[in-house]
This record gives sequence, C-alpha cells and structure tokens, in this order.
Amino acid sequence: MKNTLVTSDLDRTLIYSRSAGGEAFARHETVCVEMYDGSPLSHMTLRSREILAALQEHAELVPVTTRTPEQYGRVVLPGSGSRYAIASNGGAVLVDGERDPVWRGAVDALVAELPASLEDIVDRLGPLTEGWARLRVADGLFCYLVADHPPAHFVDRWRGHCVPLGWDVSQQGRKIYTVPRPATKEAAIAEVRRRLISEGRLAADARVLAAGDGMLDLGMLRAADAAIRPRHGELEAAGVTYDGLAVTAGAGLGAGEEIARWFQINCTTVLPDEGVRACPL
Repeated sequence: MKNTLVTSDLDRTLIYSRSAGGEAFARHETVCVEMYDGSPLSHMTLRSREILAALQEHAELVPVTTRTPEQYGRVVLPGSGSRYAIASNGGAVLVDGERDPVWRGAVDALVAELPASLEDIVDRLGPLTEGWARLRVADGLFCYLVADHPPAHFVDRWRGHCVPLGWDVSQQGRKIYTVPRPATKEAAIAEVRRRLISEGRLAADARVLAAGDGMLDLGMLRAADAAIRPRHGELEAAGVTYDGLAVTAGAGLGAGEEIARWFQINCTTVLPDEGVRACPL
C-alpha cells in the first residue's frame, strides 16, 4: 500500500515539444516520450524519466491531461505506471487503458443540465473564428481552437460569453479550450483516489501531490495537499500563487525536471537525492 498519490498534467508540465521546451533543450539530455506521424513530438529530460520511474515504487502516479484518450495513448511514460489515468480534462477515467463508461455517463449527465450544449457552443464559436483558427471537437465533450494569432481580447470576450453558460475557457499555447464545468480534473482525481483506496493500493490518509501549468489545472492544484506549477504557462501569466503552491525556478523543459524532483522530495517514503533541494512553498 502506498502513502502518496502523485497527479500531474502532461503537456508543458512533465512533457514538452521542442517549441514549448525552450532553450533548455540545448542544456539537457532528453528522451522522446511521444511519436506523431513517425516524428518525435514530446520529450522529457533523461533525469526526469529516471526520477519518475523510481518514484512509482513508492507512490501512485496518475497522469491527468486535457488530451483525449486517443491522444494520451501516444505518450509512453517511464515506469510501470498506475492502472489509472485521467483524460479529456476529467471527462474520461482510463482503467488499464480502457475508458470507464460509468464515469463518463455521470459526467455526461451533469453536462446535459448546463444551459448550453456542446453543439450550442460550437455553433456560436464557428462563425466567430472563421478564417483565423481551426475548430476541433474533442471526445464529444469539449472543443478547442488552434490559432497562432487570435484577435486581441478574443479569449476574454469568449470567456465572458461561456462562463454564465457553465463552460470554462483556457488558452494554452496555440490552443484555446472551451470545456464544460462538470468535466474537471479534480473530480476525476477524487474518484480515482477513492478507487485506489478501496482496492487497497493507496492508504486512506495518503497525501495528494499535484502539478500543472494552466487554468484548467488550478482546481486540482488547490484540492491537493501540496502542489507545484512551472514558471511559465497560463498560471504564470496570471500570477497565480497561494500558500502551499510551489513554483519552479526555471521555465521550459528544465521546469519539468524540477517538478519531477519536487515530487520525489515530497513523496512521504522517498528520500531526495544528495544535493537536491525542494522548491520553496
């Protein structure tokens, strides 16, 4: 039985494309963790891989991502991994790689009660973004735009339209997500934690650690016993800070390694490597 549950966002938190990783790619030895169309897409540092693989001997590591299950399936994380993962921003709980239909049914029932459906959101968003963005529907649950240069103040105006309808808007790099409020990472984490405890894999009083870089991660960061964010991304741009939230010293790919080390240090049963220091709370 393990005493720590480690929950982490993936993109721009633990794994990075070359464009998101920044100048740190030249200073770190990296490993590819995702291939797309035959080319390497996402990476982490070699040290991150080593730390995360070792960490799983003492903690349950649950990836938590806004990627769809199919997109998440391209990522190969180090170690044996947990039998659980969370995709579609909490809309999908994966058990041994398979979707849990009961959880998705519960999320869909809550979404159905919102003032606006996914179809309503897409019908409104499409004409607003024609000519400057690609609109994608993800997992039949939410949608996102891919845009290099959205018009000034578009995100704020769109958020103002969506929030009263029960939908949240988040900009992460080139993607602008519109997600129904019932699909949250923190709700899915609570369900996975409950299952791990009932299965005897996780102690009832286990600490929960969390990491993420975007506004869609903020709920799970606040719900955790301790959390960390990188010094980049949406939360950094918004200046989000509070007691119990650590912030990495660096940005880009190196921040991913800092986060892995922070998990290692704050795991209740793992001693840090000599010379490794925790990010201050």
